[in-house]
This record gives sequence, C-alpha cells and structure tokens, in this order.
Amino acid sequence: MTSRIILPLLAACLLAACSPAGPVGNAAVPQPAKSVDVERYLGRWFELGRYENGFERGCEAVTAEYSLRPDGLVKVLNTCNAGGVDGRERVAVGRAKIVPGSGNAKLRVSFFGPFLGDYWILDHAPDYAWSIVGEPSGRYLWILTRSPTPSEPVRKKLESRARSLGYDVTMLRWTHH
Repeated sequence: MTSRIILPLLAACLLAACSPAGPVGNAAVPQPAKSVDVERYLGRWFELGRYENGFERGCEAVTAEYSLRPDGLVKVLNTCNAGGVDGRERVAVGRAKIVPGSGNAKLRVSFFGPFLGDYWILDHAPDYAWSIVGEPSGRYLWILTRSPTPSEPVRKKLESRARSLGYDVTMLRWTHH
C-alpha cells in the first residue's frame, strides 16, 4: 500500500524538479546564428550574466570549462562560489553531446544520469571571445566571456546583442568575479 503512494509521489517530484522553472525571458528563442568550431569553443568561459535559476542561485565567480572526452563527448565542468566571490566552491561535472545537423551549435547536456537539457550557442564572437547561450523554452540565458571582467563597452554590446535575439535583458543577473 505504501509503495503505491510513495512511488507515484516520488515520480511526480522528480518530474517537477526537471521541468523548466522561472519566468520566460524570450517567448521566441531564435535558432543559433552560426556554426561553432568545437576546438575553438573548448576551454574556460566566465559567466558575465545569466537568468537566475535554481541550480545557480547565490553563485558568483561562475565558470564553465569544456574539454573533449575520449568517447567524443564534451566534458562540462561548472564551478561557482556559493554566497559570494569568496564563498565555498561548488562543482558540477557533466557531459554534452553535439546535436547532429546543428553546425555544432546545439548540444544536449547531462549532469544527472539520463536527464538531458538543451544548450544552444545562439551567437559567438568571430574570435570566440564571447558567446550567448540559451535553450528553447526562453527561461535560461547565459552570457559568457573569456575574461572574468570584460570592459563596460563589451558588456553593453553583449546586453544589446541578447536584446536583439529577443531576450528581456532586465531579467539578467550580472555575475561578480
């Protein structure tokens, strides 16, 4: 009797935890603007700004590091300092698979078993100095740079580019490094 109640409740909780949460900042997320050279995209990125989300709540000094795995997937190493720039470091390790036919601009990422999330590189600088990342629901947005503290003109340019992609930039939370 107990398992007939607990198992459906557990399944419902798991589904609720995996469903997108938070407000939609872009009701019509565009397709990625250009293809991605994976070798040039690899390496360390610093989060300049993001839409706040549950798995990064309270995080500062956020970085993402991408490297190729022996099996052809991309290793994803996300770090942040919880509670502030000098806070306790949190690390999440995941894997990503490039979506065939996407020009390497769409990935499916997993940090937990078989549960996959979309990662779309919507735009990037020709020299890979910055990238703008989203996903189809419009609830997530990340602006990434190769420098932890790009200049104010660069920040404004990236904010403007996100706006031109249809994002509500008033929802951006700027990351401290």
